[in-house]
Amino acid sequence: MTQRPAPDQRRPANDERRPANDGRRAAARNRAALIAAAREICAESGLNAPLSAIARRAGVGQGVLYRHFPDRAAVATAVLDENVRQIEQVAAEPAADIALVLGVLTWHQTQSAAFISILHAQGASGVPAYATALSERVERALRGHLAPGHPLAGERGDLMVAVAMVSGAVTGPTREHRERRALAAWRLLGVEVGPVRPFEE
Repeated sequence: MTQRPAPDQRRPANDERRPANDGRRAAARNRAALIAAAREICAESGLNAPLSAIARRAGVGQGVLYRHFPDRAAVATAVLDENVRQIEQVAAEPAADIALVLGVLTWHQTQSAAFISILHAQGASGVPAYATALSERVERALRGHLAPGHPLAGERGDLMVAVAMVSGAVTGPTREHRERRALAAWRLLGVEVGPVRPFEE
């Protein structure tokens, strides 16, 4: 009669050390890497940057990208939502005023070509719905701090026209150069801007 090995003898010695299925953690890592890569590439090249370049920068295949983001709109929303969320967060601070909120807005203008594109979304024809929705969130965050008589507190729609005008001035080879141009544009509009920096929780 053949004797069966005891259960602990049948199991390979290293089986107890084998990690559990890493699928969910790998998916979360891949998504984070894709968003980080998309933010970098869209900041450099705008929202029409090739999705293949985003996948390459993230170190994953295009199939992985499409599992997380079925289309370009999903990528753009994920990338730009963080920029808009920072503006909303500073606007929600108890001590925030319009100058402080504009400082964070201007930071993102100088950092990202993709972000600038959503600031031109309102009222433009053929603009994707996600861009209009993000632009409206920026407008709400700013408008909540506009006192009567402020240079930006004009007719409805004028606020984002002014923001888009400043965005048009944000050009140049370095972030510092773009910041100088943005601040000069705000000054021409008679608008005071607070420290140009990202929101820090």
